[in-house]
Amino acid sequence: MRVLIKGGHVIDPKTNTNGIMDILVEDGIITEIGKDIEIPNGDIIYAEGKMVLPGLVDAHCHLRDPGFEYKEDIETGTMSAAMGGFTSIACMPNTDPVCDNEAIVKYIINKAKQDGFVNVYPIGAISKGQKGEELSEIGELKFAGAVAISDDGKPLKSSSLMKKALEYSSMFDIAVISHCEEMDIADGGVMNEGYWSTIMGLKGIPSAAEEIMVARDIILSEYTKVPVHIAHVSTELSIDLIRHAKKRGVKVTCETCPHYFVLTDEACSGFNTLAKVNPPLRTKKDVEAVIEGLKDGTIDMIATDHAPHHNDEKNVEFNLAANGMVGFETALPLAITYLVKPGHLTISQLVEKMCVNPSKLLGINKGTLEIGRSADITIIDINEEFVVDINNFKSKSKNSPFNGFKLNGSVYYTLVNGNAIVREKILL
Repeated sequence: MRVLIKGGHVIDPKTNTNGIMDILVEDGIITEIGKDIEIPNGDIIYAEGKMVLPGLVDAHCHLRDPGFEYKEDIETGTMSAAMGGFTSIACMPNTDPVCDNEAIVKYIINKAKQDGFVNVYPIGAISKGQKGEELSEIGELKFAGAVAISDDGKPLKSSSLMKKALEYSSMFDIAVISHCEEMDIADGGVMNEGYWSTIMGLKGIPSAAEEIMVARDIILSEYTKVPVHIAHVSTELSIDLIRHAKKRGVKVTCETCPHYFVLTDEACSGFNTLAKVNPPLRTKKDVEAVIEGLKDGTIDMIATDHAPHHNDEKNVEFNLAANGMVGFETALPLAITYLVKPGHLTISQLVEKMCVNPSKLLGINKGTLEIGRSADITIIDINEEFVVDINNFKSKSKNSPFNGFKLNGSVYYTLVNGNAIVREKILL
């Protein structure tokens, strides 16, 4: 099976590729990149005027399967990912049952092979049942196919257990992804503590709830000399702590999500539950700090934290509403519109943060257009403007605050292992 992508602007920072070229794919593998490639037969994709990127890699999403299939399942979640240009995604373990053992890891892998549209990599739980009391069998998770461990959604309260998790992870060469939240300080808050929480009469979550745990995990990483990855950073001080730790040589990496460089806590006004996330949306100052962190390399990657919820879980009082928003189908356009177009990042730097660095964290051979690699490729029109319509999302859930936003950057093709999953903006 041959596919020839002709005349696109190929960008891959890992191979220092940036120019108008053709890409030849044979039997799902990239075999040639160059000018004026011709084939006697096969599928030709004309990519003139478009950008050809490595397939996007998401190091942090929720597929809700097993246990919460009414919100999302592996089939619909991977359909949504493909529409957003993602070809590889890593799903968090807060399923039911929790992904803390070999059986659940293998269930996810096998179901993704059967029903999935993109590559799916399970993340195992750090602690059994995500209860924060006893370590999961980390070696068992790794050998079953888990690419990282995390108790995302439930912070690891015990510093001793976090230290042990780091030490054990180094034995099995598996990434530790930390959800940083000091629950005693968060104290049942439902949005960022500040002007808008006061105006709305809602209990706030101080930024210190995130920052204290970021500081703790940096200290533990420095002490154990083991890498730690901080999930969804959202505050100015968190970013500053990470920036200074990196300068000291601490092996800390971090991610943020599009909503943290686009929205402030004002989006919650009018008790808009679609803007209720955890960590919460912060202030303008924090948004500016997130953008600066992306620019100077403090923030290594952009993840979606795709968190689908049924309408019944969002269409309730703000205090009772579930945290999270869907993110696969808006992540790349938001990044192009709010980071690339204003000149904060080049498209090449964005590819580093959405392809190269997430692959490195997860230890997977993805996120590049190197010859000999699987043909996971995304073709986009960076200039095309469109209006977000949540009713067109392939996800089961539509919980996004970005409905009606005018964004740039349409995904035209998503190829996974050489197969066109999305063709001319249509899911096949």
